[in-house]
Amino acid sequence: MQYHPRTVQMRTATVLGPVRLAASPAGLSGVWFEGQRHEPVSWLNGAKPWADADDHPLLQEAARQLQQYLKGERAGFDLPLDLTGGTPFQQEVWRALLAIGRGATTSYGALSRQLGRPLAVRAVGAAVGRNPLSVVVPCHRVVGAGGSLTGYAGGLDRKAVLLALENALPPLLSTASEGNA
Repeated sequence: MQYHPRTVQMRTATVLGPVRLAASPAGLSGVWFEGQRHEPVSWLNGAKPWADADDHPLLQEAARQLQQYLKGERAGFDLPLDLTGGTPFQQEVWRALLAIGRGATTSYGALSRQLGRPLAVRAVGAAVGRNPLSVVVPCHRVVGAGGSLTGYAGGLDRKAVLLALENALPPLLSTASEGNA
C-alpha cells in the first residue's frame, strides 16, 4: 500500500474495539481495527507513520459517522474516500464493494464474475482482504461459498456483528443457495 506523504491519523474507541482512522488530502484513506491484519506495519512496531490529527475535520466526521453506524443510527457513510493507496486492480475491487448494499451479501466467486474475472477468485479475495477502509468500504459483506463467514481482516467475530447489525446474517445460507456462491 502506498499512502500520501501528508496522511494524518487519529484513534477512536468503538463498540467493536479501538479503530485507527487515516486521511490524505484527497479523503479518508484508512479505517483499521487495532491489531487487524494488513494495518500499516509500522504501527505493529510501535512507530507512528503519520502525524496525529485528532482535530482534523474529516477524521472527526469519519469517527462520528462510524460511531453512529455501529449504534444502528446511520445506514451508510457520506465521506470523501481516497482509494489510491492500492493497485488499480485493488481499487477496482474496492469500488465494487461499495456497490454491495446494506443488508446484502455476495460471495468471492460472484464478485470475481461481476468484475469480469471469473478465474480470479483468489486475487479478488486478496484484494478484499487488503481493503484499507474497513466497514466504510463494506468488505464484511463478502462471504464464502455456501454463505460461510470467512476472510475478514478485522476478525470473524466483528464480521458477524456487522452483518447482524445490517440484518444480513440470517439470510446468508439462503443467499448462497440462490446462486451467489
